[in-house]
Amino acid sequence: MKHQADIRNFCIIAHIDHGKSTLADRMLELTDTVQKQKMQQQLLDQMDLERERGITIKLQPVSMYWHGYELNLIDTPGHVDFSYEVARSLAAAEGAILVADATQGIEAQTLANVYLAIEAELEIIPVVNKIDLPAAQPDAVAGELANLLGGSAEDVLRISAKTGEGVDQVLNGLITHVPAPTGHDDVPLRGLIFDSIYDEYRGVILYVRIVDGMLTSGSGVVLLGSGKHSEATEIGAFYPQPVAVDVLYTGQIGYVVTRYKSVRQAQVGDTLTTAAAPAAEALPGYKTVKPFVFAGFYPASGEQYQQLKDALERLQLNDAALQFSPENSKILGFGFRIGFLGLLHMEIIKERLEREYSLELVVTNPSTDYQVTYNSGHEEYVRSASQLPDSTTLTAIAEPWIKGEILVTQEYVGNVIGLINTIRGIQDSIQYPQEQTALITFKAPLANVLTDFYDRLKSTTSGYGSFSYEPAGYYPEDLVRLDILIEGEVVDSLSRIMHRSEAYEAGRDTIRRLKEVIPRQMYEISLQAAVGGKILARDDVKPLGKNVTAKLYGGDVTRKQKLLKKQKEGKKRMKRMGNVDIPPEAFTVMLKKDE
Repeated sequence: MKHQADIRNFCIIAHIDHGKSTLADRMLELTDTVQKQKMQQQLLDQMDLERERGITIKLQPVSMYWHGYELNLIDTPGHVDFSYEVARSLAAAEGAILVADATQGIEAQTLANVYLAIEAELEIIPVVNKIDLPAAQPDAVAGELANLLGGSAEDVLRISAKTGEGVDQVLNGLITHVPAPTGHDDVPLRGLIFDSIYDEYRGVILYVRIVDGMLTSGSGVVLLGSGKHSEATEIGAFYPQPVAVDVLYTGQIGYVVTRYKSVRQAQVGDTLTTAAAPAAEALPGYKTVKPFVFAGFYPASGEQYQQLKDALERLQLNDAALQFSPENSKILGFGFRIGFLGLLHMEIIKERLEREYSLELVVTNPSTDYQVTYNSGHEEYVRSASQLPDSTTLTAIAEPWIKGEILVTQEYVGNVIGLINTIRGIQDSIQYPQEQTALITFKAPLANVLTDFYDRLKSTTSGYGSFSYEPAGYYPEDLVRLDILIEGEVVDSLSRIMHRSEAYEAGRDTIRRLKEVIPRQMYEISLQAAVGGKILARDDVKPLGKNVTAKLYGGDVTRKQKLLKKQKEGKKRMKRMGNVDIPPEAFTVMLKKDE
């Protein structure tokens, strides 16, 4: 039996590209968990996308041994889109290593995760990484970490995960500072599910932290949140490859192979217990992850519709947050409205669909869901402008807002406040955690943050600004549906819900952009932006010219007039019968604002 006193469960908190995966690599090497000849960079990042982008998308646990202690690392995603997964990983650990880049310091998303770790009452070990770089300022960054967490800058560890310098001190610090688990061996099993994956040959594999009791292979299991029953057909630990064991003891981390058919049946945060002697109370913190960014995904060719549907169903087996429903557009044909945790989540799914399933996709503007209240008092959510009921039947339309934090150097505070004002944001406070660093908190409509806010922030702060956010609830606003009409017909895929004060500018901008990408026809094409029955902006795509009188050489002027009249009648007939060719670029051209 494994003694809890010899176990240390920890995770690594860091911003994207601050060296979290590289530090994990050095730990695996130093503890001889992976032999040097089998080592590769970012070993715990399993997807090609993770390696290319330098980010962690899917967390990967691993067990290591150092001086007789079992060190269980639960790797965590660094991006704000996956904050729920981060929170569940923190709940499965007693300690956290906080990694900050010696050239960049603390960033906003790191701060958000640090607050989560403090709330979870974890022991935090501060570490300054990349001290080998010429631009490194380890002392300054160590001072930032000391101010954030309390304590002395001298106590902050200084390492280079790339060269391995100082990594042994981190391992020793885990043993010294991180407390051992304090579960009870002799009570019914309670295991926290901190991740799950789907294997088409074996079913759903749960990644669990045994909080109380123990789990033996072959036991009947049940999830307290969903009430779903199954069997632990195999259990094991990660070294880092899965290795089967007979028993998982209190405090340990491992995997459980079940007969569940989808990760939706076994969601992150649920409590695993035995069917024979179930626990009376579930572990706290479980919630169903709800997507709050939506976009239309359409195959470029109608023949790929079934292929897209099959691909989404396969991805959904491994991603409980991914939700989709069929959608039909007059212009784009049949596709799906898909829900995501955030823009990065959407980008990853799009890339996986294109790479792994060879799909060509047209993606509409990302939007969010809105809460509508009918005159009768009934409330419901709509996910796209095309679903918005007639305004006369509604008493209110509420949009989701976020609470955001931007960490930036002092010289760019004015620029950031100006940027917040452009998205209808309300600034809450400015704090100065460091002499030259400002933390700006604000509230803003989620819809105005969805497209290019992050890019504009990086541009206006010369790359120094970092941003994190969390949902702040729904607020009723003066919202309207902005429709785009091409040749008098509403194009649903281009419709948007927005604040009335922004509709005129957005409509005029959309018409201008569409005029640039819609190909000219033999007849004039009218473009209009409208709210209700009121036209806010209008422009025309000029027709292609054809000189029908070129063949005339002299003669009566009436011959020329007859030819021009005949051409005019022909263009009218063509306009009645013709279809306007709207290229895919029309649906992506609105994603970026002009600088």
